[in-house]
Amino acid sequence: MSLVKTMLRNRDLIFSLAKNDFKTKFAGSYFGIMWAFVNPVVTVFLYWFVFGVVFKGARGNGDYPYVIYLVSGLVPWFLFQETLTMGTHAMLDYSYLVKKVVFKIEILPVVKLMASTFVHIFFVAFSLVLFGCMGYFSGVTVIQLLYYLVCLWAFVLALLYATSSIILFFRDLGQIITIFMQVFMWMVPILWNEAQFAAFPTVLFILKLNPMYYIVTGYRDAFIDGRWFFEKPVMSLYFWVVVIVLFMISKLIFKRLRPHFADVI
Repeated sequence: MSLVKTMLRNRDLIFSLAKNDFKTKFAGSYFGIMWAFVNPVVTVFLYWFVFGVVFKGARGNGDYPYVIYLVSGLVPWFLFQETLTMGTHAMLDYSYLVKKVVFKIEILPVVKLMASTFVHIFFVAFSLVLFGCMGYFSGVTVIQLLYYLVCLWAFVLALLYATSSIILFFRDLGQIITIFMQVFMWMVPILWNEAQFAAFPTVLFILKLNPMYYIVTGYRDAFIDGRWFFEKPVMSLYFWVVVIVLFMISKLIFKRLRPHFADVI
């Protein structure tokens, strides 16, 4: 709650820093911020071509084209991947602010999160238009995208306060996270369908323990399946318990390491 209060008090500063962070990332390039949208679009096309065209065995749940299944899962994944990768370097990127005694450095991971959310909003809108044009629009359940966005924010922040602190003392963490994300993606139902693990219930159960499983399937429920989050109360309760525990651990790490930030930057 203290973090929420800090974010509300500094919302104008967070938005200003996030907007500047987003623009700075592409400063000097000819096409500017357009590159922020080109990379995900190309990635979507490649995955669809490889798994939906070349390897035709890859499919969604059978009720809609594979590209629909793929895009609905990649939309939250792109935000998670971008935020965790870039947000881990928040304290390093804003080292000049970390050294200021009076500055609330708790907002720096939030700045990175907000900067990545700008592109996320575009892809949510793009997906809604795409699904609508193809005749796969879920209707009123789409409003729960806001709920699942909050879930995604909470989960990634629960990781960022630990990773953005640890990387100051262990710089290899950035490379480790990049490699880990390549493996972690295959633990989420984006390119595969859980029906493929029908013969391996234990494996599927383990995969469902991943908080991103809840978020990705939630986005898909909101986009195209028309299922409400309160229809799966056990998974919802499990998700928030895991996030709260992770957040407590992450904030403890942040609090213990914070006094030494200025010494190692």
